[in-house]
Amino acid sequence: MPNSQQLPDSRFHLFLAIIRLVNINGKQEVMGKKYTEDELKSCSKEALITLLLSMQDQVERLNKNMENLIEQIAMANQQRFGRSSEKLDDTMNGEQLHLFNEADKLTEALCVLEPELEDICKPKSRKKKGKREEDLKDLPITIINHELTDDELKEIFGEKWKRLPDEIYKRLRYNPATYEVEEHHVAVYAGMDNQTMIKADRPVGLLRNSIVTPSLLAAITNGKYVNALPLNRIEQEFKRNELNIPRQLMASWLINCSDKYLSSFYNRLHELFLGYHVVQADETPVLVAKDGRSAGSKSYMWVYRTGSMYDKTIVLYDYQKTRKADHPRIFLKCFKGYVVTDGYQVYHKLDAEEELKVAGCWSHARRKFAEIVKSMGSKAAKGSIAADAIALIGAIYKQDKELVDLPITKRLKRRQLTVKPLVEAYFEWVKKQALTMGKGKTLTALNYSINQEKYLKVFLEDSGLPLDNNGAERALRGFCIGRNNWQVIDSLNGARASAIIYSIAETAKANNLKPYEYFKYLYEELPKSYMYQKPSDYDRLLPWSEELPKDCHRTMK
Repeated sequence: MPNSQQLPDSRFHLFLAIIRLVNINGKQEVMGKKYTEDELKSCSKEALITLLLSMQDQVERLNKNMENLIEQIAMANQQRFGRSSEKLDDTMNGEQLHLFNEADKLTEALCVLEPELEDICKPKSRKKKGKREEDLKDLPITIINHELTDDELKEIFGEKWKRLPDEIYKRLRYNPATYEVEEHHVAVYAGMDNQTMIKADRPVGLLRNSIVTPSLLAAITNGKYVNALPLNRIEQEFKRNELNIPRQLMASWLINCSDKYLSSFYNRLHELFLGYHVVQADETPVLVAKDGRSAGSKSYMWVYRTGSMYDKTIVLYDYQKTRKADHPRIFLKCFKGYVVTDGYQVYHKLDAEEELKVAGCWSHARRKFAEIVKSMGSKAAKGSIAADAIALIGAIYKQDKELVDLPITKRLKRRQLTVKPLVEAYFEWVKKQALTMGKGKTLTALNYSINQEKYLKVFLEDSGLPLDNNGAERALRGFCIGRNNWQVIDSLNGARASAIIYSIAETAKANNLKPYEYFKYLYEELPKSYMYQKPSDYDRLLPWSEELPKDCHRTMK
C-alpha cells in the first residue's frame, strides 16, 4: 500500500493547508479524531483521500457559516451607522434585465413600443421664465419708493429732466408672529316700558370662558401635528414672545376641541373612506404613559389611506393598545375592495375571513435585498443574488410605470401582457436560487418573496392597484417624526385626540391644502352646530369642497 510520501508534493501540501484551516490547539480534528502531523504523514493514500473529502465538507460548512456571520455583522453595522434610505447606486437599479433570460422569458415579456418622433426630438426643457413672479403673485405687496429730491435732480440735470419708468425688483420680507387681544363688546338693549333685554349676535366661541381662538388653536395644532413640535417647545416659544400659555392648557384645548368638534368630522371621513375600492394600511408602535398598563407597554397607531390613483385622498389614523386583527377588522367593517399592506399576518387573516382582498407590497420584498446590498456595499454586491433580485424587481417597476398614463381599461390588459411575464419569471428565479442557498439573510429575503407570492401577484388583477404600500408609509412619516420628538403620549384621551388631528392634518396635506388655514377654518365653522345635524352636512368642509376659502388652497405643488 503506497505511503503518503508517494503523493505529489503539491497535493500533499494542499491537503495540509486544508487541515490547518481547522487547527485546534496544535492538533487537527478529522471525523471526530485528533491527529498530529507525523501521524498524518504515516497514513495511506486511501486514508488521506478519505480524510481530505471529509475535510472539504467541513471547510465548506465553515465557509458558509463564516459568510453568514460576515453578512450579519455587515447588516448590523449598516443598521447602526448607515443611511436609512433605500436608494442604491444607479448601477444597481438600471442593469441586469438580461437575468430574465435565465427563465427564457425576456422575449415573451417585453413588448417594446416604438416612441413617436416628437418624443425623440423633443428639446431639452429649460427653466420656466417668470417663475419668481408666479410664486409671489398671491402675496400682499408693500411698495417702497426710492427717489431723488428736486434739489438733487436740479444739481444733476438743471431745470430740464424727465422721469422714466421705474426699475423694479422684489425681495421677500418675513414678519415674526404677532399677537393681539380680541376684546369683544356685545351690545345689550332693554325696552323702556318693561324689563326685556336682548344682546347683539356674536360669534360662537370654541370653549366656554376660554381665551382660545380659532387662529391660536390652529397655530398650536399646526405646530404640533404638522411641524412635529412638542408642546413644551411651543410653550417656550410663547414665553419668548411674552405669553404664558402652559402646555397642560394647550393639551386640554386640543383634546376638548378634538372630542367636541373634530371627531364628528373624522367620522364623516371614515364613512366616505369605506366607499373606496382600493385602500392601503400600515401601523407603527407608540408609547402611552397612562393607559392602565405597566410602563413601557407598546401601543399602536394604525394608518389607513385611500389608493394613490384617487384625486380625493383620505388618510385616517386609529389608535389601539394592541396589534391584533380585531382592530383592522372593526375599522374596515363593511369595506369591500383591496387592501394593500406589508406581509404582516394579521392582514392575511382578514383576507381569509372578510370580503376584502389583500395585496402585497413589492417595496417590502425589494427592501429585504436592499438591506443586504447596502451592508455589503454596491461594488462588492455587484453580481450577488441580492443585487440580481433588486434588478429584477426594478424591471417590474419600470415596466409598470410605463402604463401609468394609460386609461384604466387598457392598463389592465397591458399589465397582463407586459408585466405579468416579468412577475412569473421573477418567482421562478427566486425559487431556483432558494434551493441552492444556505442559511443567511439572502435566503430569508428569498423566502419572504416566496411566502408572499400569492399577495404580491394580486396587483395584476386590478389596474387600480399600486405595486407597493409606500403611500401608507408616507402618511405615517409625519407621526413618526413627531414621535421622535415627544417620545410618549401622556394619556389615552391624548392618543385618541392625536389620531383624529393627525388624520385631518395628513388628509389636508395630501389634498394640497395649507394645514394652518384649513384648521383655522374648521375651528371657525364646526362650533356652528346648527349647520351640522347629519353626516352629509360636513361635506362642505371636505378638503376638495368648492366652498372652502381660497386661502386654504396651496398654489404651489
